[in-house]
Amino acid sequence: MSATGPRSVGPAGGGAAALRISLASLRGHKRRFAGTFLAVLLGVAFLAGTLVMGDTLRASFDTMFGNATRGTDAVVRGANTITTPGESQGVRQNVDTSLVDRIEKVPGVAAAVPSVQGAGQLIGKDGDPIGGQGPPTLAGNWITDPELNAYRLAEGRAPARSGEVVVNRGAAESGDLKIGDTTTLRTPDPVKVTVVGLATFGGEDGMAQTTFTGMTQADAEKYLMPKPGEAATVQVRAGPGTGQQELVDALTPVLPKGVEAITGQEAADENSEMISGQFLTLFTTFLLVFSGIALLVATFSIHNTFAIVVAQRTRENALLRALGASRRQVTASTLTEASVVAVVASAAGLAGGIGIAAGLQALFPAIGFPFPEGDLVISGTSMLLPLAVGIAVCVASALLPAVRAGRTAPLAALRETAVDQSGASRIRAVAGTALALAAVALTLVGVLASPSIWLAGGGAVLALAAFVVLGPVASSRAVRILGGPLDKLRGVTGSLARRNALRSPKRTAATASALMIGVAVVSLFTVFGASLKATMDQTVSRSFAGDVAVSTPSFGAGGSGLSPRLAPAVAERPEVATAVGLGRGVAEVDGEGRSLTVTDPTALAKSFDLGKVEGSMSSLGDDGIAITRKEADKQHLKVGDKAELAFTDGKKNTFTVRALYGQSELAGDYVITRDAWAPHRGQDSDTLVSVTFKDGVGAAEGKAAVSEVAKAYGDPEVQTRDEYAQSAAGGIDMMLTLVYALLALAVLIALLGIANTLTLAVHERTRELGLLRAVGQTRGQLRAMVRWESVLVAAFGTAGGLALGGFLGWVLVKASDGASDSAFAFALPPTQLAVVALVGLAAGALAGLRPARRAARLDVLRAIAAE
Repeated sequence: MSATGPRSVGPAGGGAAALRISLASLRGHKRRFAGTFLAVLLGVAFLAGTLVMGDTLRASFDTMFGNATRGTDAVVRGANTITTPGESQGVRQNVDTSLVDRIEKVPGVAAAVPSVQGAGQLIGKDGDPIGGQGPPTLAGNWITDPELNAYRLAEGRAPARSGEVVVNRGAAESGDLKIGDTTTLRTPDPVKVTVVGLATFGGEDGMAQTTFTGMTQADAEKYLMPKPGEAATVQVRAGPGTGQQELVDALTPVLPKGVEAITGQEAADENSEMISGQFLTLFTTFLLVFSGIALLVATFSIHNTFAIVVAQRTRENALLRALGASRRQVTASTLTEASVVAVVASAAGLAGGIGIAAGLQALFPAIGFPFPEGDLVISGTSMLLPLAVGIAVCVASALLPAVRAGRTAPLAALRETAVDQSGASRIRAVAGTALALAAVALTLVGVLASPSIWLAGGGAVLALAAFVVLGPVASSRAVRILGGPLDKLRGVTGSLARRNALRSPKRTAATASALMIGVAVVSLFTVFGASLKATMDQTVSRSFAGDVAVSTPSFGAGGSGLSPRLAPAVAERPEVATAVGLGRGVAEVDGEGRSLTVTDPTALAKSFDLGKVEGSMSSLGDDGIAITRKEADKQHLKVGDKAELAFTDGKKNTFTVRALYGQSELAGDYVITRDAWAPHRGQDSDTLVSVTFKDGVGAAEGKAAVSEVAKAYGDPEVQTRDEYAQSAAGGIDMMLTLVYALLALAVLIALLGIANTLTLAVHERTRELGLLRAVGQTRGQLRAMVRWESVLVAAFGTAGGLALGGFLGWVLVKASDGASDSAFAFALPPTQLAVVALVGLAAGALAGLRPARRAARLDVLRAIAAE
């Protein structure tokens, strides 16, 4: 056939003919690809904005730290670091300030000053703590040498007397503090301080939302160090002509064992990596995951659009084949259309991504987060990668429809459009069922038999594939069930809507799949968040036996902790039977970093349910330790055995295991007394104080008594058991709010897919709609029919998404349970999932508005005459 065709269509015409046909089709049917264009644009914009924002923030932090530490040529610090599981930054030993005199005598040293660093939380003018939900709240000595001080005095003066402080300007603005104001600094013991100066860090009002309070050297050592004469590091400035590495080489021989020197550049890089590397990597990875979800949803929408367009152009493609076009030319024509849409939409997405980053650049300073005032950092990778991904996603999504178009037989020009039989495909049903069974089997092995995140993840991917394959098979039954009530509620209009949704099971399933993925991810996080809350409630109910709790923020790294003197002070109240504080220490056990709970073991056993205790918790003394039975089994220890603990000060002590206990959620895996920890401690603080009332003391009376004592120790919040459990889970709601906001993009793309599919369906059924209008259907009935068809498609996608999301949520909870020492509780939140379902249905109704209006505007006579 192709040999007889005209030059412009046949092989001699080559790619030029395919290009002309594609461009003509795009010009003639621009509206068909509007949804595809927007889906690609939004996905690429989100991806490009994330990459540009990450590059800009990373450059911002590098510049900030470079400016702040440019005068420091070397840093002398403790060499021993202990890092516990789940923490990226270890605990390092302090150095003796007497080293300063020795360092100053080294040739090439111009100046050396001790740098005291610790946790210190300022109280704002309104009485609330500043910061504390994420970024650290820091305190230290104000270094008078401006070259060695990372902070620059912007207003006021340096602290000269005890109780005077300089704070970073961002913290002062957050707390409504100004020079001359008196406030409280939690160290964690409350210290009355007067603000005498405001400072900047690297030219900014602060390092993100981190707060800093600079005190005199004597005050910093008194409140932040375990004993006077110690500092976190010694900052060193080189003399003229001495390089940083040369200075380090000169310092190393004079330093005692356990102390090291690194260059100032290395210290700046470590600090920048700690913030920009770890935080930004996590932050951008989090956003990239949602970019991937948005592009995955877009893939289904794009594929569906091209599949419908190809199906609608069956006769047109068949005529081209009859006129001599080859299969390759017809396939190339469709792929060319996809490529043009992909390139234009991706290019527009890049511009949108730069706009998103520019908007965030303007927004972030308003919430106290530094964003450089200069130009955005736009790298080649941040532009080329989204462009390539956008083009690849669009073209790959159109590949199968393009191949299908190329296979169109010339005789199809004489036939009516084929009926979609995919819903009745036995092969599809068998293949989908096999995938589903394999997914369940692999998942069960991954979460129950042999706990493995990889096996569980593989099962989740297979489950998604099974849902996609079974979609057309399930859509017929699901639409019949979901649309059943429409026959009674909406009469003929509802019946027609249901039949239209049943007409092409494959199309209905493909349209619903995009929404299904969005709803599934929303449901997944909803279930996981509810499970985390249930886990926290379970932990508190099972382990916490106190009546009230005094705690630090459980979400984030901020805050200074609680004073170790708070618990003894509360215990003296006549209303209180027991008050026990839980402090935190670190040590290496068998070469691995472990967290230690520092407390009164006797009071701990009274306030917390430790399960079955073997041995005696009251006989630990200063050389005994209590361990959970699970951890003891790992270390092959039993009561009476010896365990060697290595501390950050370089000392190793042998402890006797005097007790084994069962529960560990709040009490931790290792317990030692305060006397045992005292020789090795750093800045001492508690994370939780549990209080049990005496018999006959009411909850309100006891809580008031504890609150009265707490006022003298920085006024931390006193909470009941239920309030403490809710507070501990407070960060989960914050996380879910962010997740829902980010997933809104994926849901929006899914809605565009539904709207585009219905618009194309309206075009396809032009003559049919005209006949319905001719036999008496009103415009209102026609609009309702299209809207209800949209709702049915959305209902199918929402139902599938809820089922898949619930299953994946269970998988994630069980996989986390297997990978963690804590027991996770699985919870299905009916109210939240019902809201997700209603939002999905409402979204379907919204997506059907424009296609319904367009259908109602059809001219009856022209519609009847349409081919």
